[in-house]
Amino acid sequence: MPIDPARAVGAELPSRDLSWDSTDVLLYHLAVGAGELPYVYEDALCGVLPSFATVATTLGDTEPPTVRMPGVDVDLARVVHGRQEIELHQPIPVKGRCRARSRIAAVYDKGTAAIVVTETTTDLFTSRISIFVKGEGGFGGDRGPDTRVPLPDREPDAEVRTPTDPRQALWYRLLGDRNPLHVDPAFAARAGFPRPILHGLCTYAMVLKAAIGTEPDRVASYRARFAGVVFPGDTLHTRVWREDGRLVLQASVGDRPVLSDAVVTLR
Repeated sequence: MPIDPARAVGAELPSRDLSWDSTDVLLYHLAVGAGELPYVYEDALCGVLPSFATVATTLGDTEPPTVRMPGVDVDLARVVHGRQEIELHQPIPVKGRCRARSRIAAVYDKGTAAIVVTETTTDLFTSRISIFVKGEGGFGGDRGPDTRVPLPDREPDAEVRTPTDPRQALWYRLLGDRNPLHVDPAFAARAGFPRPILHGLCTYAMVLKAAIGTEPDRVASYRARFAGVVFPGDTLHTRVWREDGRLVLQASVGDRPVLSDAVVTLR
């Protein structure tokens, strides 16, 4: 079977030495639409957008990703990013180096699909990626925890509209995510989409930036579920509710939710 939970869960994945400098950081900020001077000028940087943690492990990659791990071997066209979580052990420096250790943390059974959770840990951050694999559920496994976050029963404290550029995915893929879903119309059609879609992690970063402005070092953690796709050129509408020590977020394109169950914990 393409997914063998007994073999997959707990399996160690190859470790990797990570490194980056200000050029990588500035390119990342530009690729996620953070074009203000405090994000794009090295002598005036307000810090590194914490979602940089999600690309620190792919910088320099030039090949399309594969979904082959111990106990997991599935077609990339059947996979979408389901959820993303990062924990910042300290603010990410503009120039850094660290060792990343990864493992398969869990496999959940959603009936018509499976969710595979991988976890990568470094001295600076921990990243957890949940991928949704269509057609691989029904094996009788645990459905996984309830990660829903109810929205406060009041109007949001802030609303931010962020346009994406029609070329946004072309810039973002230079950070190492060469999945053809984001550039190749034929591959996108095979995956069930009318045209290439924006990287979910690009949306994830743009929503975080909309919520925190130029205070990246205040972020202690950030988690969100991908609720729908964004097409390059769409405008993101981010709603922000401020609570004690955290921000609850929701993002949509028009009436269509694209990011939900999203929480930023502040320092």
